[in-house]
Amino acid sequence: MSRSFLHQYTVAEAGSRRWLYVLHGIYGTGRNWASFARRLVAGRPEWGAVLVDLRLHGHSPSFEPPHTLAACVHDVLELSESLGRPVDAVLGHSFGGKAALMVAAAAAPSQTWVIDATPSRRSPGGGAARLPDVFRRRPGPFATRRRAVSAVEAEGFASHVANWLAANLVFVDAGYRWRLDPDAIEELLADYFRRDLWDVIETPVPPSEIHVVRAAQSDILSADDIGRFRAAAVNGRVHLHELEGGHWLHVDNPDGLRNLVAERL
Repeated sequence: MSRSFLHQYTVAEAGSRRWLYVLHGIYGTGRNWASFARRLVAGRPEWGAVLVDLRLHGHSPSFEPPHTLAACVHDVLELSESLGRPVDAVLGHSFGGKAALMVAAAAAPSQTWVIDATPSRRSPGGGAARLPDVFRRRPGPFATRRRAVSAVEAEGFASHVANWLAANLVFVDAGYRWRLDPDAIEELLADYFRRDLWDVIETPVPPSEIHVVRAAQSDILSADDIGRFRAAAVNGRVHLHELEGGHWLHVDNPDGLRNLVAERL
């Protein structure tokens, strides 16, 4: 039986010899970062970007449980080996930020970029934690994508969030259904919320540099988080940056984020 690997979308130039792996947030896909990656690689053609669909997301296989951050990291490293493209650097947004930190601990890439994500253990909450129940209560089928979006809006989610989630719909004989497994996603989120990864920040594996990017209009990072990042920066290998924009910085401030990464990569 052939082995299954994560689905990925590669952005590269003829001269790309180093590889940045990009890990999306929960309920996202690698292609959420396609525009960012194309512009980054155009300016830094020696780099290519591997945009990953994490397990349970996009076109990747679901894989066997347990569904944990450690399993996500194992998937990424197996993909890297199968492609023959080392993880020279890794960038993770939100949920993917914690996964990127665990990749940093396992593979010691030259750089790790953590985009508006906290390493802290947190109590489960927020819209991400509510969505598995939404998918259970409103599984479909929906006659149209618009009806699926309306179902999510009826649960109190903003229109732009509901429309973004519609990327997780698949068409079956009777209409559109969510391709996400709510039980498996809940397992993945539970592991995400309970993990504390400050040891990766405070004692980074040489020779890795860690760049943390805070979105100025986001409340993901607490005052305590920011203080710990600043304290960790004294070792010279941890860097805290702040950019204007909300949590989805690659959408809110694509030029600022692209320029920052391109300059430091």
